[in-house]
Amino acid sequence: MTNDTSADGLRARISRQGEDALGKLAQELLESPFVSGALTRAFDAREKAAAAQEVAMGALNLPSAADLEKLTRRVRSVSQRLEGIEDALDRVEQRVDTLGGASAVERRLDALEAQVAALATQLSRLADQLTPSAPQPVVTSAAASRRPSRTRAAAARRRAAARRARRA
Repeated sequence: MTNDTSADGLRARISRQGEDALGKLAQELLESPFVSGALTRAFDAREKAAAAQEVAMGALNLPSAADLEKLTRRVRSVSQRLEGIEDALDRVEQRVDTLGGASAVERRLDALEAQVAALATQLSRLADQLTPSAPQPVVTSAAASRRPSRTRAAAARRRAAARRARRA
């Protein structure tokens, strides 16, 4: 057992010393003007290469990685909105079901349609009753050009009312 613990202790000490040595080496490399200049130039070259790649992709009319990322975010956003709309439609459907379903709405619309048809019939009967059955007086062309007769104006109003009733 003593050999195991001494081996573990020796291993831990060597590991610590190795980590310390690597840390010192990395620190000295970063402090070196030659190495830091080389790293700076490498990063600048990387940025220039990325910019050149983006220009080349644009010239070939191909999307860049940034374009694809934007498109992916937009598709996710649309997907989330669509899920929200689907949830809202599910809630509306549940609400319609609790109100008696679509058949109740259709019955109500049929009843309203019947009432409107009855009103249209009553209006046309009323218009027929208001139309005088007596023959219209003959108006000479000189009198007609001066001013329309009162009976013609009333008849025109009744015809317009009847047309509106038929449209409704």
